[in-house]
Amino acid sequence: MLAIAVAGVGISGPLIAATAAPALAIAFWRNVIGAAALSPAALWRHRGELRRLGRAQRLTALAAGVALGLHFATWTPSLTMTSVASATAFVSSQPIFAALIALLRGQHVPRRAWLGIVIAVVGVVALSGVDLRLSVRAFSGDLLALLAGALAAIYMTFGSKVRQTVSLAPYAVLCYGTAALVLAGLALLTGERLGGLSGNSWVKILVLTASAQLLGHTLFNQVLKTTSATVVSLCLLLEVPAAAAIAALWLGQVPSWAMVPGAVLILAGLAVVVGGGAGGAPDAASLENVHGVEAGLAEPFAVRGADHAGEPATAEVTRQ
Repeated sequence: MLAIAVAGVGISGPLIAATAAPALAIAFWRNVIGAAALSPAALWRHRGELRRLGRAQRLTALAAGVALGLHFATWTPSLTMTSVASATAFVSSQPIFAALIALLRGQHVPRRAWLGIVIAVVGVVALSGVDLRLSVRAFSGDLLALLAGALAAIYMTFGSKVRQTVSLAPYAVLCYGTAALVLAGLALLTGERLGGLSGNSWVKILVLTASAQLLGHTLFNQVLKTTSATVVSLCLLLEVPAAAAIAALWLGQVPSWAMVPGAVLILAGLAVVVGGGAGGAPDAASLENVHGVEAGLAEPFAVRGADHAGEPATAEVTRQ
């Protein structure tokens, strides 16, 4: 199941890069389809809960949706500017920003996590230097993917707070819907079209939504019943080599040997960060908030104590 889940999220980067459609359109429609797919569950099973949502809960869910929309607005175009391998490695930097956010919120960040951050930052500098030598466009794509990682961490922070009191389906519908509105607004401002896509593009968007958004992390969540959350989190790191391998075979994007040291340092650093997070391992509540985030590592610094009564992990289908 973990292997299938890694393949599900790993195909997202190559799929986006291979889709001949505007970046904002791809991001917009995957959120619209994701929200539509979950609306029946939210309206049928959680109708009363939706009515009882307080102002703070709604505003925090909307803030998470804004961050998610901006995450997609930076992550998706980065895949057209730099290689899939580089973009996926940079967006995976989310745990670094999660640690920094935790520090700003007055939370303790373990010394081991800081060691991992230093290792990962060295990898970021090394890999971005390789891309800068290739072209300014590739370097700009790296910066966009890095910004997408930061926005993913902000999204996770808001999401973790909401999920302490709100069920997954209602939260996801609000979050996806808000993200879609943000992306529609950005498309309006930039003049980027959302419609008029080819049949081939629609097929790829549907596959993207089904594989990454609704399948990949559903299986990650499923195996949490029998597998350590730390193991699941570290398996999520395998999205980087999985995406690179798929891009090499499908798109002919074979990474140069010069990229390997930087990518390895990033992954090694992130593995140390995840393993050195608060409590040593993220819990199931953290993993349940990764839907929609391409390289969404479970946030090891998420708020604990979420109430999941009546929400079996195997029933959740709102995933990346």
